[in-house]
Amino acid sequence: MGLYHSTRAASPSVTSKQAIRRGIAADGGLFVSDALGETAIDLSDLASKDYFELAREVLGTLLPDYTADEIAACVDEAYRGTFASDEVTPLVPLATAPNADGVATYVLELFGGPTSAFKDVALQMLPRLMARTNTIDNAGEKIMIVTATSGDTGKAALAGFADAPGCGITVFYPEGKVSRVQELQMSTQEGANVAVCGVRGNFDDAQSAVKRIFADEELAARLAEEGVMLSSANSINVGRLVPQVVYYFAAYAQLLRAGSIKLGDAVEFCVPTGNFGDILAGYYAKRLGLPVSRLIVASDKNNVLFDFLTTGTYDRKRPFFTTTSPSMDILISSNLERMLYYAADGDCELVAELMAGLSGEGVYTVPEQVLARIQEVFGCGWADEDQVAAAIKHCWDANGYVIDPHTACGYHVLEELPAAPGTAARVLLSTASPYKFPRAVAGALRLFCPPDDFACMKVLEKATNTTAPVQLATLQEKPVLHTDVVDIDSMSAFVEQAASKL
Repeated sequence: MGLYHSTRAASPSVTSKQAIRRGIAADGGLFVSDALGETAIDLSDLASKDYFELAREVLGTLLPDYTADEIAACVDEAYRGTFASDEVTPLVPLATAPNADGVATYVLELFGGPTSAFKDVALQMLPRLMARTNTIDNAGEKIMIVTATSGDTGKAALAGFADAPGCGITVFYPEGKVSRVQELQMSTQEGANVAVCGVRGNFDDAQSAVKRIFADEELAARLAEEGVMLSSANSINVGRLVPQVVYYFAAYAQLLRAGSIKLGDAVEFCVPTGNFGDILAGYYAKRLGLPVSRLIVASDKNNVLFDFLTTGTYDRKRPFFTTTSPSMDILISSNLERMLYYAADGDCELVAELMAGLSGEGVYTVPEQVLARIQEVFGCGWADEDQVAAAIKHCWDANGYVIDPHTACGYHVLEELPAAPGTAARVLLSTASPYKFPRAVAGALRLFCPPDDFACMKVLEKATNTTAPVQLATLQEKPVLHTDVVDIDSMSAFVEQAASKL
């Protein structure tokens, strides 16, 4: 894969280890490699490979300055015994699929990790990759991970980095705009190096503030004097993005083993996404040779991505809606910047201009040829709250399968869109356990909902004959350890205070 550089400037170049350690480029851009797609993954024996073998191959291709032994150790530490299934991300067939027209449709369960969300796949890996970025030049330097979360990234990052040697982690979440279960997952997190804080504002406010923190040269200088540097666990970090590429190949391998497709058949993936990272990983998989007929972006009522993919204009100046799918309540989709870079054939000046427009005026419009290239790969759709609830109910009634509100956005979009021509199978990425949102799911199934979310879990278990993950069901028994709430303008000071304790 060669070297990485910012989406906004072709130089300077850094290694993948340096890109992961830094998290975000000095100019605010995201790290990309111009070598993406030069090396393809060999598909000939894909069906015979388990998740661990696939992870070693994909990560070794995308992160070339890690040794094979380093990658193998990271894969074992991240995935062996930490996920509920030996497949890590198992496929589940839908007997009655939405709008399938004879095309086999599957759910790819990404939530079998320690925090019951898809972010675990990457955030069990990132701390291991980060730990192997130490060199003689940065010996003794500590890393403070700073992350804004719309709900799931925060807990998954906390679980991955808690008590990690040489690291601290600070997580900001929008107060009152995550589910009760998500909030408790973060506020009960143990670890001597952990700081969690609510923010008065929405996720976009928090994410923009975190980017300003990374760009604050005076703060960086003060932290450097204390031997601390900042990095990120959001999907803006290439070390967060790359592990997600693996499960697209894993899904294809499982389809081959099930006899649902033949080698070379094209598969369509539908991805609930707000920050564009999860679906961008699918684009990376396609560039690495995976036969992908189309990648479908599924949005909730905050449908800024749908409007962009339809019109070519990205406009964040719109109402912000708090929905039952809070991890997708996002108006600034950071990872789209990487897609713009590749769709513009590496035109850094154009990307920098577009991002300046987004930061300044809150809007940008891409050239027609750039939009056309994106539309060749991506489809899109969105679901309002009534449609999300209806999708949860339909999936249960038709398949006896319970999905969470984020996955339901994707299910609804599959109902609306017929399969792309030449598609042999459709895969819906399921991003979270339904038990992270028990009230929304129980309400959609028209069950009586007690006022307590954990009582709701019990109702849902009994009605569906499923079991809540133990790490969620026992949350109410844990003491709340983090109660801080700050204004946006106070986030930088909170980070500096947390860093002083490392």
